[in-house]
Amino acid sequence: MNVVVGITGGIAAYKAVGVVRALVLAGHDVHVVPTEGALRFVGRPTLEAISRNPVHTDLYEGVSEVRHVAIGQAADLIVIAPATANSIAKLATGLADDLLGNTVLASEAPLVIAPAMHTEMWRHPATQANIDTLLARGVTVVGPAVGQLTGADSGPGRMEEPEAIVRAALAVVGETDAPSGTGAGVARSHDLAGRRIVVSAGGTREPLDPVRFLGNRSSGKQGVAIAEAARARGASVTLVAANLEIAEPTGCAVRQVSTALELRDAIREAAVGADVVVMAAAVADYRPAAVSEAKLKKTPGDAGLTLELVRNPDILAELGHAPHDGTVLVGFAAETEPDDVRLVELGREKRAAKGADLIVVNRVGWHEGFAGDDNRATVVGEDGAVVTELHGTKVSVAHGILDVVVSVLTDRSSTEREPTAGRPARTTDEESDPR
Repeated sequence: MNVVVGITGGIAAYKAVGVVRALVLAGHDVHVVPTEGALRFVGRPTLEAISRNPVHTDLYEGVSEVRHVAIGQAADLIVIAPATANSIAKLATGLADDLLGNTVLASEAPLVIAPAMHTEMWRHPATQANIDTLLARGVTVVGPAVGQLTGADSGPGRMEEPEAIVRAALAVVGETDAPSGTGAGVARSHDLAGRRIVVSAGGTREPLDPVRFLGNRSSGKQGVAIAEAARARGASVTLVAANLEIAEPTGCAVRQVSTALELRDAIREAAVGADVVVMAAAVADYRPAAVSEAKLKKTPGDAGLTLELVRNPDILAELGHAPHDGTVLVGFAAETEPDDVRLVELGREKRAAKGADLIVVNRVGWHEGFAGDDNRATVVGEDGAVVTELHGTKVSVAHGILDVVVSVLTDRSSTEREPTAGRPARTTDEESDPR
């Protein structure tokens, strides 16, 4: 297969060498078309050595062979990695002021892009609008991942790893099966267009007094990743955010809450008529029986402090026993169980007891699950079977979860004309956190 790899001028250009190499080793004829900016990061000799083909950048070279058109016409697949914010803007508007732009416009081959830029640039409304434009045209977008960026920055915008990009790109043309198992390199499409999705994220805080609270270590990263992934796939997204430690996602309606009772009210309201509800927030099981209006202080000779806690409402059970017109409800089961088999069994038990359509089970502890950029999770379906196992960046895991959601929605659409009387109500799991 004739594959064109476009490389644009970002620091992640060095990782494009891995994309080229993987495609060559897979037996494909790879032609690299870098921008002038890309060559500031990766040298032409390197790209020629790895691709085993000459590398061209000048729009006005090879005029006799009409190179600016011929490369694109001959391509069976075009992959652009990294795709900077500038290059994405040019692709969205059809600009062709360099050889890469001309190659894309002259080709009818599938186009796959792997965005890479700083978080603020990725979340900027202009970039998001450009991504939406490309998705509407059928362009496949792989990533970006959440992780370490240039310097001390970290967040969404890191280019997916070369293996994930290649896997997703080849899946587009049927050369390999779509990515599974790792959760990495999932290609986005508009398969959630027209759907309304509600996602909760973060961790609730139960006040003891005006200064202190009972809380948890959730950062909200996984929930925000799910919200951003759903929006990128065309959904209208409402995010119920409980004390996020990261920036809010763009393009989503955000409702801020703090306590479990506030989250309960917000989810109940937002879930009415929703196609999907995903409970990724860590919700406190208990709250103080009484909240002091003044700061609790130590006193001389004080032997300690005893707190009386009362149970918070079981949001899962409340929604699970109320009809809600077939909304697909996704819960999370964050457990400290060290045994993998028992961990999945706990997820099965929770799904059966609470009535969720899907339960995403993951292990948390002192050094895993919370606040990091990566996650590992198992999705359990209605029959208790393991639907898929995911691991990778939280953005990649988010897309893996949504892949399963789309499958459930598709299955329901094919049978929704059948009588639905007696269908059990479904709900989400408020108790856990996949961070």
